[in-house]
This record gives sequence, C-alpha cells and structure tokens, in this order.
Amino acid sequence: MPYLRRVKLLRSGPRQVIRIPVEFELPGEEAVMHREGDRLVIEPLRKRGLLALLKTMEPFDGDFPEINDPPPAAENIF
Repeated sequence: MPYLRRVKLLRSGPRQVIRIPVEFELPGEEAVMHREGDRLVIEPLRKRGLLALLKTMEPFDGDFPEINDPPPAAENIF
C-alpha cells in the first residue's frame, strides 16, 4: 500500500500552495503537474535533450573508419 500523509492546502495571494514533506521531495528544480480526474499528479521534470543524453554515454575509445567522400566540385555561378 502506498505511503499516505495528510497535508494542508494554503493560500498565497491568488494561488493555492502545498508544502511537500521531506519524504516526498522531488529531484531537481522543476516539476510537471497534470490532473487525472480529481487527482493532481506532480512528477519531476526529466530533461531529455542532447546534453542530458550525452552525459549518460561512455567516452568512445575506438577508431573511426576512413570514409571516401571527396568534397563536391566548385561550380561557376556566373
């Protein structure tokens, strides 16, 4: 059974806020929130860009193959 904890809903100006207990803290500095019926789902924002992908990769120690691909011939545009 999932761990449940009662929390208070607060007001900060026109916004409703909630303090997240330490045992429910999310990693990072941003999250994504969406509604599923009467439930609010808050998930950590996962960065899926090229830099995030490159950080997960091991360095490549192999040799690259030679490629026979000469540059195209210069064309006279005048």
